[in-house]
Amino acid sequence: MSVTDTTPVPANTLFDLRGKVAVVTGASSGLGADAALAYAQAGADVALLARRANKLEQTAAAITALGRDALPVVCDVTDEQSVKAAIDATVAHFGGIDILLNNAGIARGGAVDNLDKADWDAVVATNLTGPYLVSKYAIPHMKARGGGKVVNVASINAIVADKAPELARHAYNATKAGVRGLTMGMAASYGMNNITVNSIGPGLFESEMTENTLFKHQGFMAMYDSLTPMGRPGARGELNGTIIYLSSPASDYVTGQHIIIDGGFSIV
Repeated sequence: MSVTDTTPVPANTLFDLRGKVAVVTGASSGLGADAALAYAQAGADVALLARRANKLEQTAAAITALGRDALPVVCDVTDEQSVKAAIDATVAHFGGIDILLNNAGIARGGAVDNLDKADWDAVVATNLTGPYLVSKYAIPHMKARGGGKVVNVASINAIVADKAPELARHAYNATKAGVRGLTMGMAASYGMNNITVNSIGPGLFESEMTENTLFKHQGFMAMYDSLTPMGRPGARGELNGTIIYLSSPASDYVTGQHIIIDGGFSIV
């Protein structure tokens, strides 16, 4: 494809997602639910994938209140048949898939010498096998639409370790670094299909996963604030701008990239 084959997208529609179908994993609460609402606010209809049906219904209700269509689908991203069924249900309902946000993730504490194998397996299954499986079944539908956008949620912990021994999360570090590698590989393979694949690396954000762990360590929180140029953790909604950018026409020539969103923590 040459540069003359495309027409520039008007600036006032660069972030317009009307007519698009987005799939969000881990959409039942926290940052995933926030992102799903942001997609709806930008005009997209949204398939909501997670394990907790009651939470999914709450997110779906908030989206339909915005005038967009929402499909809550109970899905375990670690189970291939569950993922296939969820993607099939999404395509049956909406007719296709344009955007995928691989957001589902878990963290289990422990350095390698005291980390239970069961915890390692659980983190790998959710954080790394999950994005692989959902992408495996979503990508063919993006190809059928002539293109698409994949956004993988990695972490600042893909490049920065939790240095306090009591906060070590080696399985989390490994899987989030793996998400970066998966992102680059997918970007290289699917670029010619007009599918962009990028990842984001959030720093510390208050969420269901962190509120009862890192946010309860006052010493860690004081250290994080002191070492972050912006002096605070991320607030709800502060990931949404980057997510919408990477899911919209504004990023049509951006692929294989990893964008850190950490208030500057990783630069000092």
